[in-house]
Amino acid sequence: MNIMDFNVKKLAADAGTFLSRAVQFTEEKLGQAEKTELDAHLENLLSKAECTKLWTEKVMKQTEVLLQPNPNARMEEFVYEKLDRKAPSRVNNPELLGQHMIDAGNEFGPGTAYGNALIKCGETQKRIGAADRELIQTAAINFLTPLRNFIEGDYKTITRERKLLQNKRLDLDAAKTRLRKAKVAEARAAVWAEEVTKSEQEVRIAQSEFDRQAEITRLLLEGISSTHAHHLRCLNDFVEAQMTYYAQCYQYMLDLQKQLGSFPSTFLANNNQSTSTCVPSSSNTTTAASSVSVTASLSSLSNVAVPSGFGELKSSSGSRKARVLYDYDAANSTELSLLADEVITVYSIPGMDSDWLMGERGNQKGKVPITYLELLN
Repeated sequence: MNIMDFNVKKLAADAGTFLSRAVQFTEEKLGQAEKTELDAHLENLLSKAECTKLWTEKVMKQTEVLLQPNPNARMEEFVYEKLDRKAPSRVNNPELLGQHMIDAGNEFGPGTAYGNALIKCGETQKRIGAADRELIQTAAINFLTPLRNFIEGDYKTITRERKLLQNKRLDLDAAKTRLRKAKVAEARAAVWAEEVTKSEQEVRIAQSEFDRQAEITRLLLEGISSTHAHHLRCLNDFVEAQMTYYAQCYQYMLDLQKQLGSFPSTFLANNNQSTSTCVPSSSNTTTAASSVSVTASLSSLSNVAVPSGFGELKSSSGSRKARVLYDYDAANSTELSLLADEVITVYSIPGMDSDWLMGERGNQKGKVPITYLELLN
């Protein structure tokens, strides 16, 4: 027998097997043939494997969305991964914001309050961006990669063996069907006993192959419990990476808050003291505007004395006229915005914070900070 004849016979045998399986499958769906049921334990293992695959995919995809919210960036990374190429380094949003803040602070002047604060905020944002990059890298290695390996590796093997088990079952049931038909024909004296014996042998062989494949599939499926244990360790690594990331961000922001908190309220609310060309300085803040560093500005402002008349006004129920020293932008609807050199009426109300007074300008009124006022006689 030459190779060509062998291949032709093999193709014919494969075609016959495929046809036999197709007929058996169709008759089962139509209720015209019996079906060998898998044992309950194997069915439970198959269900557990499918459930594991389903939720692993969902958790993996949503984790990717969490780490990279931009769908276009995720698609780009996916393409590079399929091409087995490294994706180009990309500046993340906190790093980009931080760089803009630093550039703006340098433009406004590092020696000004606003410029100095922008630079400090920018540096913190860049630190957060670096921490975010580290979180993504750690999560990809310790969490996403094991999940993906299960989907693309272990579960594909399970699927292949499960499909092979399905084929062996179809072969077994088809052999059983042929045996039943042979026995019926034998009872009618339509076939020789050898035909029945041959069908019985086919059933024994098919049963043996089916049992062997069922055992292989069962062993693979029982490994799902080990997969869960491994994924649990990976989940702990992911949570630890998140904990580290949020702790870093908290510490960075806490340090930034302390740095910004060291600025007097006049610095944070009034930028007329800076020499920046973006905000004109008033004649009343010439000394502060001429400062070349934040430290010098802080010193000059800390030495401004608060008139003692404020204490008397706070303890009385009367009102006084006051001149505004610096511009002030109201932080909310309960406060009153101020312009330098304007004169307003101020008074105190019970329960008000000691650093504030109520101010009135025509029909407008609201809280105003004492440090921005000078009482008039």
